[in-house]
Amino acid sequence: MTFIDRTITTIAGIIKSSYVQWETAGKNGLFQKLDPRVKVLFLVYFIVIVSLMRSLAAQLALAAFVFIVIAVSRLDVAHLYRRIAGFAFFFGFLIALPSAFNVITPGEIVLPVAELARSHRLWIYAIPKEIGLTAEGCFGVAMLTLRVANSVGLSLLVIHTTPFFEILRALKMLRVPDTFLMIIILSYKYIFIFSRTVEEMYLAMKSRLVGPVDGATVRGLIAGRIFLIFKKSQTRYEETYRAMVGRGFTGDIILPGFPAFSRRDVAAGLALALVGAAFLVIQHFI
Repeated sequence: MTFIDRTITTIAGIIKSSYVQWETAGKNGLFQKLDPRVKVLFLVYFIVIVSLMRSLAAQLALAAFVFIVIAVSRLDVAHLYRRIAGFAFFFGFLIALPSAFNVITPGEIVLPVAELARSHRLWIYAIPKEIGLTAEGCFGVAMLTLRVANSVGLSLLVIHTTPFFEILRALKMLRVPDTFLMIIILSYKYIFIFSRTVEEMYLAMKSRLVGPVDGATVRGLIAGRIFLIFKKSQTRYEETYRAMVGRGFTGDIILPGFPAFSRRDVAAGLALALVGAAFLVIQHFI
């Protein structure tokens, strides 16, 4: 497959994953039964806890807790953890890896990498004679990687057990500004409309090509499609806004409210709050 074909396939996968999210949110799992407000508060609460924990053992314990909840919520564990591992590797491990060296994080060298003839001074950095990974630097890399993994895991847990508009209703009940909700709604819709449009335009263009095409022609076709997509996006947004105003939109988002919390929701909320507090406490003992 060419690079463009692989890109289009990825875009199609993004579109399909939206339908998977709707299907998993309708399963009869543990988290699917909870009130969306409880799940949104759970997400915010545990993201704060992840950022406050300073112990690797506590982060690993939280990762195990997230794994158990994902499993009992009857989600696709393999699919979710491939995404979690990808985010943790690129946005946690790779970004923080340079800080593991003693050039950036001084400390006890646990793995020598190189040895220079003498030490050097480069701008604000002092490059020592012996370069290697430090224990303090490795701790920082591991901590950041686990924080990213746990944060992504918690986010995917809530997203895949709650329909999108139920999340919006919960945010509305929690007094999130309407402007912010409107941006979320339009962005969410536009991602899938844009992805579908790109896929359809590329397939239509490819079906009209016969035989090999030189690079200059392909670049011209792609540039023209980019301009066309931009114009279509601008027109679509303008038409959508005029249609909303024509139907009486004034900038206020009106969503149906939720019923009162059930006993199950209250019990689950208290249990999750206690679990989060327990993670903050046990990090001082493990």
